[in-house]
Amino acid sequence: MSSPLLSLVITLLNEEDNVQPLLSRVREAMTGLSYELILVDDGSTDATVARIKQYADEQVKLVVLNKNYGQTTAMAAGIGQALGPYVVTLDGDLQNDPADIPLMLEKLQKENLDVVAGLRANRQDGMVLRKIPSKIANALIRRMTGVYLHDYGCTLKIYKRQIAQNLGLYGELHRFIPVLAAMQGARMQEMPVRHHARQFGKSKYGLGRTFKVMSDLLLMVFFQKYFRKPMHLFGPVGILTFFAGALISLYLAGVKISGENIGNRPLLTVAVVMILGGLQIITFGFMAEMMMRTYYETGNKSTYLVREIYSRSSEVVSL
Repeated sequence: MSSPLLSLVITLLNEEDNVQPLLSRVREAMTGLSYELILVDDGSTDATVARIKQYADEQVKLVVLNKNYGQTTAMAAGIGQALGPYVVTLDGDLQNDPADIPLMLEKLQKENLDVVAGLRANRQDGMVLRKIPSKIANALIRRMTGVYLHDYGCTLKIYKRQIAQNLGLYGELHRFIPVLAAMQGARMQEMPVRHHARQFGKSKYGLGRTFKVMSDLLLMVFFQKYFRKPMHLFGPVGILTFFAGALISLYLAGVKISGENIGNRPLLTVAVVMILGGLQIITFGFMAEMMMRTYYETGNKSTYLVREIYSRSSEVVSL
């Protein structure tokens, strides 16, 4: 069997009611295109896996993870199975429309892009809990990373496979895929796509993710600027801290020489803490440099465990 043109990757968590309409919409949208549909079950506790096996056709490959690892890891597991030169990611809740995929593929090929990111037009989500926090987060990400997209949260994207399979997805970094792609030098543009209201099941998102997004944003800024050269961050901070402490110590030494008692002065404690802290920060920079080199020089390790891979065209492979 020849490799498909498109590899569609969809992660699912307790979406049993969405399985059949999702498969139907994908088949309808992909008419005339060679594709594979990689469904990743991220530890569902309902009948999602059973429904997929019931309605799967020859294009479907089901990857069942051993437990709930989170959307980012599930997405990485699906992308790792992709065979096509183009990889598409979209949500399994029917809010993304598979009918947009052929147009996105056309744009990517025609304009020789590496990534086309969906921009949700007329977004069908709640204003207070979803839209307003999303707008604030998008503006903050644009400002802090310099990657100028309007909608980082839209899962519907199409990539060249070499970009998708080298994103380095782990933790909860799926929100920052455009930033990860930009770090590879990807040529990327947005394209308006349709967005539908959720019909079945419950959203997995809420205001509780705000602090996670902020934490991951700080991590992404570090990745962009200092991941390959951590000493450029820790070195200057450590040196400035050390020399500030040293200058305070010299001042206190002059005060001591002039006959004043400095033993009970808080400034002495500050000087000692700054000198020791500066040395520790510099040492941490050296350690980060060594860890970074180890990261690049050792083999890649998987961050997930697959329970089974199911395909209608072959036997189930239990792992």
